[in-house]
Amino acid sequence: MSDSETGFAGPRLEIHDIMRIIPHRFPILMIDRVVEIIPMKSAVGIKCVSMGEPHFQGHFPQQAVMPGVMIIESMAQTAACMVVYSLGPTALNKIVYFMSIESAKFRRPVVPGDVMEVHVEALQSRGSVWKLSGKAKVDGKIVAEAIISAMIRDPDNA
Repeated sequence: MSDSETGFAGPRLEIHDIMRIIPHRFPILMIDRVVEIIPMKSAVGIKCVSMGEPHFQGHFPQQAVMPGVMIIESMAQTAACMVVYSLGPTALNKIVYFMSIESAKFRRPVVPGDVMEVHVEALQSRGSVWKLSGKAKVDGKIVAEAIISAMIRDPDNA
């Protein structure tokens, strides 16, 4: 898919591109950029984990640890960016909804100061439903993984 077809500068998305693609905003926007997209196949997102994020106030005050659900959410958001980017400009007004999480595993804590790489790979797509594999890594080591399913829909048909 050419850059003119997607409406983006290339297979890399900066924060303003991400906010055009998915409806999430601070404090629930869980990726800062997407550094690689292979349309219909895979993507790599980046999350720079900061102590200023609101979930660290209570998780946990003495030892800040990123909640696992937020790590899974970063996988879902990276996947949504890949799906919408792959489908092109006609998908920009659609929403990608989480459907399921399978086989989630958490290998080590993610803490403020970590730069988390979020790797997603399309396993299957049938119509509007996608199944993807997600792996989050810090310093090249897997910190979490899961299989996620999502559906892309018009906002009015949610």
